[in-house]
Amino acid sequence: MIGHLRGQIRSSTPEVVILDVGGVGYELHVPISTYYEIERRSPGEEISLHVHTHVREDALALFGFWTLRERRLFERLIGVTGIGPRLAQVVLSGMAAKELLTALAASDLGRLVKIPGVGKRTAERMVVELRDKVADLAAELPATQAPSGPADEDLVEALVNLGYRRALAEKAVTTSHAELPQAEFADLLRAALRRLSKV
Repeated sequence: MIGHLRGQIRSSTPEVVILDVGGVGYELHVPISTYYEIERRSPGEEISLHVHTHVREDALALFGFWTLRERRLFERLIGVTGIGPRLAQVVLSGMAAKELLTALAASDLGRLVKIPGVGKRTAERMVVELRDKVADLAAELPATQAPSGPADEDLVEALVNLGYRRALAEKAVTTSHAELPQAEFADLLRAALRRLSKV
């Protein structure tokens, strides 16, 4: 089983990254938070990803994560009834790991059902089956965290690099920032991407 890979970035999209390890290109499915970290690196730069190897009778898939906490949370998510690896990837793309842990600890169903693909029943199963299982991950979070105050221009550039027109990117960023004034970069990027997907 592959648990960790270190190699050069060959290509990346918000869902899939190709990592060149010793001349072999590994395809890894990633959440948006990991994609954002990768996009901050230079083309061809060497990076390390924590990996979950998912094996089925008819397929083998690799899922990559920037932090060990994200991988551990992913592995607990796929242990929930009705949640497979693809939905777990969507969950981690729809909500930052620390926010997800907070929502699970607080049994905040309203927050969980806002994640794309997560309905009320799935949210209830997540709370019931994970609340106690993720207590150790939640305990690792810092007690307080100052808002990072990301620059809107960085968000616009990230969206332009993804292929969106600058005018549309600026509008999506302005609206998202107004709705989520204290949000961190990754959360604002997700909000802007959701808005642009509806255009």
